[in-house]
Amino acid sequence: MLKERNELNSDYQWNLDSLYSSDDAWEKDYIMSETLFVKLKTKEGKVLDNAKNLEETIQLYLDASRKLSRIATYAKMKQDENTKLSHYQSLNARAETLDVAFKESSSYLVPEIMMGDENLIKSYLNEDGLKLYSQFMDNILRSRAHTLSPEGEALLAQAAELFSAPSNAFGMLNGADLKFPNVMDENDEEVSLTHGSFIPFMMNKDRRVREDAFKKYYKVFDDHKNTFASLLSSEVKKNIFNAKARKYESARAAALFQNNVPETVYDQLIEAVHKNLPSMHKYIALRKRMLGVEKLRPFDLYVPLIEDVEMKYTYPDAQNKVIESLNILGSDYTETVKKSFSDGWIDVYENVGKRSGAYSWGTYDSKPYILLNYHDELGDMFTLTHEMGHSMHSFYTRKNQPYVYGNYSIFVAEVASTTNEALLNKHLLDNVTKKNERLYLLNNYLENFRGTVFRQTMFAEFERDIHAYAADGGALTSEQLCKMYRELNLKYYGETLHMDAELDLEWARIPHFYYNFYVFQYATGFASAVALADKMTKEGQVAVTAFKEFLSAGSSDYPIEVLKKAGVDMETPTPVNDALDVFKALVDEMEKLV
Repeated sequence: MLKERNELNSDYQWNLDSLYSSDDAWEKDYIMSETLFVKLKTKEGKVLDNAKNLEETIQLYLDASRKLSRIATYAKMKQDENTKLSHYQSLNARAETLDVAFKESSSYLVPEIMMGDENLIKSYLNEDGLKLYSQFMDNILRSRAHTLSPEGEALLAQAAELFSAPSNAFGMLNGADLKFPNVMDENDEEVSLTHGSFIPFMMNKDRRVREDAFKKYYKVFDDHKNTFASLLSSEVKKNIFNAKARKYESARAAALFQNNVPETVYDQLIEAVHKNLPSMHKYIALRKRMLGVEKLRPFDLYVPLIEDVEMKYTYPDAQNKVIESLNILGSDYTETVKKSFSDGWIDVYENVGKRSGAYSWGTYDSKPYILLNYHDELGDMFTLTHEMGHSMHSFYTRKNQPYVYGNYSIFVAEVASTTNEALLNKHLLDNVTKKNERLYLLNNYLENFRGTVFRQTMFAEFERDIHAYAADGGALTSEQLCKMYRELNLKYYGETLHMDAELDLEWARIPHFYYNFYVFQYATGFASAVALADKMTKEGQVAVTAFKEFLSAGSSDYPIEVLKKAGVDMETPTPVNDALDVFKALVDEMEKLV
């Protein structure tokens, strides 16, 4: 039975005092922030009157943002402790209302800068007080060519709800309306088939159960394939329309502009993965051999290859393993990690009403908190080091950057966390003694590669191709989408995998195709992290120092340039190739062991 929160040892709970010592303190800041918003609004129409006014307006904006960040983070984290408590539901709702008020009070800032005289603005930036904001201002000014007239911007803003219709409709159809038949499990008992149970079914040891679940699951998508095709086609057309309206060359160019990522990074990722597909095909052939099946089929891709291996780690065990794996990063890094374990950074165990999953969060002025739901599994230990990577990234950034640059881009957000995972993988493999446990760890790591680098790159290629096809006037019917998706599956998995027709429909169930060219960042982040971990292992202190420069950079530069500080140039195929060299070596080792 789950315990109530007050029944758990407080040593294993986060301490939110670095946000607010009490709800009363939160209330005082809430009232103060409303006063800040009023003061910020008085600057409207005067932003560029002189350099002093620009500096004061930016500072007011940042002060209000900083205050709001603490208010919203505290309310959400208190709600996550027990989602059933109406008091913190109310605080969280009030924080969301406050966020709307902040956006309304500051909505004039970017348009006024955008419409101002660029030479005048650049002259202001030479003033001592404004030099700090050069990167902040450049990130605004570079959007000028893609900003419409006030009337045009207003029109697009009014259409925002219409633009979200395909994604919202997909969410309702996929999440609420689809009904799946039951599946007979290995004990001949009827079990519910849902989105949540699908992958556990695919990991079931009984092949009959896997096949039954696979066919029944995709039969439902087949019954609705034309609706799903219509929704995805509408999403693609929406992206193309918005790109044309804002004078971008393509929908992809528009999506990548936000983080100032060149399109060559996207294409080079795909090209590098293509060149390394023989290693992927070799791994798929090894999976077929280890499962001992005549035909390897899609429902055989997730079942664990190594049976009867139980790797359990209590939370103290996991703490020790994580610290040992991170020793390469130096005592300044590991001492901070050790401090996090005793200083109220981490909320460790599940309790009644606690939010599921895991995350790293906090504000510029607080500890970089971690939420876990720890259950002594191998995966829980990897989650701990993953979230610790996020928190240490935040720690170094906030320690070395002013508030304006005290966060980091989504393009690099998974690099530090996945680097920690790669270092833990290496540490475990270096110290494991039992063959079956080594095979289990190798299989686990290889599956991470398959799911994050190969699979997400395939998704990225599909997303690129369907947008190009639609931009050329092609109709994205269910038949066309299935055809394009099947061709990619054949390319990525090779001849070993028998392509059941059901797999052609997988595109219909992937919500990420409504995220507008987002998924490639999973692959680039993972590849960067694996390359960095390998680089630090081989090159030592020089590479470690560069990695810490990356952790400390925040958003003081564009993400591609920030990654270069760590020695990773994503404008070349080298990082992806280096990471996939690690994949190839792991496949070769596993093949030798079996």
